[in-house]
Amino acid sequence: MRFSINVPNFGDFADPRTVALVATAAEQAGWDGLFVWDHVVHDKTRRRGQPFGDPWLLLTAAALATSRIRLGTLVTPVARRRPEQLARQVATLDALSGGRVVFGAGLGGPIEDEFGSFGEPTDPVLLAERLDEGLDLLNRYWSGEPVNHDGKHYQVRDVQLLPATVQRPRTPVWVGGYWPRRRPIRRAARWDGVVPLFTDARHGEVPSIGAVRELVDYVRAQRADRDGPFEIVLGGASPGDPAAARDLISPLADAGATWWDERQVQTLVGFDRLAPVLRRIEQGPPTI
Repeated sequence: MRFSINVPNFGDFADPRTVALVATAAEQAGWDGLFVWDHVVHDKTRRRGQPFGDPWLLLTAAALATSRIRLGTLVTPVARRRPEQLARQVATLDALSGGRVVFGAGLGGPIEDEFGSFGEPTDPVLLAERLDEGLDLLNRYWSGEPVNHDGKHYQVRDVQLLPATVQRPRTPVWVGGYWPRRRPIRRAARWDGVVPLFTDARHGEVPSIGAVRELVDYVRAQRADRDGPFEIVLGGASPGDPAAARDLISPLADAGATWWDERQVQTLVGFDRLAPVLRRIEQGPPTI
C-alpha cells in the first residue's frame, strides 16, 4: 500500500509556495503522493471570500520542489474543462515531473455552484456524457497520434498534440464517484483506478470495511476481462500514532485498498489550513 496527502486548492493551499512546502515535507517524511482538489468556487456560501489556486499551477510548484512523489488532482471535472487544454496541462506537468503525474477525473461538484454559476449546463447526465467523451479524447491526445473525432459534445479535425505524455501509454487515470452508485464505478473500472467517496462516510471519514469489500468485489467483477494493475484509493483522517494508524488501515488493505489518501475531515473548521496538515505530514505515513 502507498500513502498520499490530500489538500484543497483554497484557503492556505491557494498559494503555490505553500503547496511546494507541503510537497517537500511529504517527500522528506516518506509519503508517496500529493493530491489537490480542482475547484473554482466549491461551495459559494461557505467559501465566499476565500482565495483559490489553479490546481495545475499548484502542482507545478510541487513538481519543481520534489523528485519522487506522485502528483495529481482528486478530482478534475473534465466536463468543466476544454479537453485539448487539459491534455496540454497534464502532459506538460508529466514532462516537468519526470513522469510522476496521476490524473484524477470525476463529475465534479457542487454542480449548481461549480457549473451553474458560470452559465454551464447542470444536468448530471449531460455532464457524465462530457466526462466520458472527454476522457476518451484525453487518452487519444496523450498518445501523440493524430486525432479526428466527431462526437456528441466535441469535434476535432486532424490534430496532433505533442509532446505525448512521458508515461506510456498515458498518465494513470483514476476516476472518482460515490459508492454504492454503480455507474461511476463502472466508468472507473475502464481506466486505471477508482477514488470512491461513500454515501455513509463524508470526506475525511473512514469508510466501513463492509462497504469497501462490496466496492472491491464490484470493481473486480467489472474488470474480469481486463489486464493490468488497478488502484483502489481510499482516504480519511488517520491518527499520528503508528499502532493506531496500522489498526485502522490494515483491514482496508486486506480488503483490497492499494492507496491510503490522508485527508482532513471536511466538516472541521480549519481543514484548509496549513498547520494541522503539516503536523500530520511530519508524523510520517502509516505503516502496515
